[in-house]
Amino acid sequence: MLEIIIKSLIIGAIGGGAIAAGAARMFHTPKSQSMGAFRTLGELNACQGDPVAHASFGLGFLFNAAAAVVASGALTQDVFHRIIPNFAAGSLLIKNKNVEETMHDPSKMMVAGAVSGAVVVTFLNTIASAIPESLSIIAKEILAPASSMMMSTVMPIIFWLAALDAGKITGIWGTVLGGLGHMIMGNSVPGIVLGILIGKTIEEKGFNRSAQIMLSIVVVMFVVIAYFRGFFAKLGL
Repeated sequence: MLEIIIKSLIIGAIGGGAIAAGAARMFHTPKSQSMGAFRTLGELNACQGDPVAHASFGLGFLFNAAAAVVASGALTQDVFHRIIPNFAAGSLLIKNKNVEETMHDPSKMMVAGAVSGAVVVTFLNTIASAIPESLSIIAKEILAPASSMMMSTVMPIIFWLAALDAGKITGIWGTVLGGLGHMIMGNSVPGIVLGILIGKTIEEKGFNRSAQIMLSIVVVMFVVIAYFRGFFAKLGL
């Protein structure tokens, strides 16, 4: 157990610091090279600098990751893409809600991400090593489906409500792209997040070149994903 804790602290700190700093650097493109995932950037923006929203978002995926690690003994991608960056951002925003000085600062996010990563990874790995095999089977049959329902049902509703609350145009874009995302990918969250980004850009700056390029990329991405997932074949096209 001690060996697991020590390794988890080291791996969590290194991975968490790197991914949090990379997410913060994405806010400075194209002036500097970014290193994060686009969905991480979108989800950080969706919380609108509210520390409670970041904490709630991270906790939602933490329960899912805990169920997965108990059932399968493996960490999900949400640990580093969603949980740690949001915990890091939330911890920084508690004292200072200026995102330019906190969530957008790679050095501060690296430190906060390292701490969050060490705690989260150690927590999950400790749970996985302490759970008997018989309980792992129960978790696989009961907890995993429950957490999957939360991700496929609860989280899309939360993001959709956030899109509606952000304004009429943003709500429309979030609803349309969220619906397409659900039909094509089986998950509406990516579409809603993209809708929020496009909608807010249009609301603040109009349908300018930036919004046009973003929309073009989203259309191409949806068409490619739909093609390779056989969506057009199902429609008989």
